[in-house]
Amino acid sequence: MKKILITGANSYIGVNVGRYLSSFGNLYTVDELDVKGEGWKTFNFSSYDAVFHVAGIAHVKETKENAHLYYEINCDLAVKIAQKAKEEGVSHFVFMSSMSVYGLESSKDLINSNTPTLPKTNYGKGKLKAEKLLSELSSDNFAVTLVRPPMVYGDGCPGNLTKLFNVVRKFHIFPTIKNQRSSITVEKLSYEIKKIIDNGIEGVCLPQNDEYLCTSEIVKQQMDKENVKVLYTSLFNPIIKFLIGKIGLITKAFGDLKYERAE
Repeated sequence: MKKILITGANSYIGVNVGRYLSSFGNLYTVDELDVKGEGWKTFNFSSYDAVFHVAGIAHVKETKENAHLYYEINCDLAVKIAQKAKEEGVSHFVFMSSMSVYGLESSKDLINSNTPTLPKTNYGKGKLKAEKLLSELSSDNFAVTLVRPPMVYGDGCPGNLTKLFNVVRKFHIFPTIKNQRSSITVEKLSYEIKKIIDNGIEGVCLPQNDEYLCTSEIVKQQMDKENVKVLYTSLFNPIIKFLIGKIGLITKAFGDLKYERAE
């Protein structure tokens, strides 16, 4: 039996990964730890085989006033927790990072673990800083895994795809642009985290679905599932193609952004 501690109580990814691991009966014991405040500092980590760190700030509009939180929460807190885990004998620390460390909204080139990291947002910069400091803690007795998922989606997910679905439900019209983006369902991500923990995988991991996502196709699948009538049209395609790379929201929705597929 492996004992897993998820640091970041009630997070979307943490709850789903915990539920998935717990579904294997006696193979795993999974606990969640709320790391808001100072209480976690007195928690005993010593009985756990792995810590899966998901606590962080995301899906919040970045401002000058909240910029410091992306470093204090997404970086400093993660490193302090990892240091405590290492000192108390935990052998594996899995850090939930992000594709944002590459700083790309759209690219025709395939991304892999050797692609230069150049984050543009405080979110991405905080995650990358955490990665570098966590990597320095890696040793023969303390494995560190940096997981950089692309867009995560699933039922109840608070991310950008859910926001896009809400817009389509309101306006009932959507362009038919064909694009390709890496993405991952929360179920697939949970499977990948289990594999990382089971096999003690270290270093940078770039999990994704087996197939690239086309925005218009995933919207159609979801709206068909909900019986929402939508007009799919190519009328706006030329304008949208012109705006890709110029307007962030358009680029994120309709540009290409892909991880290299593992052979």
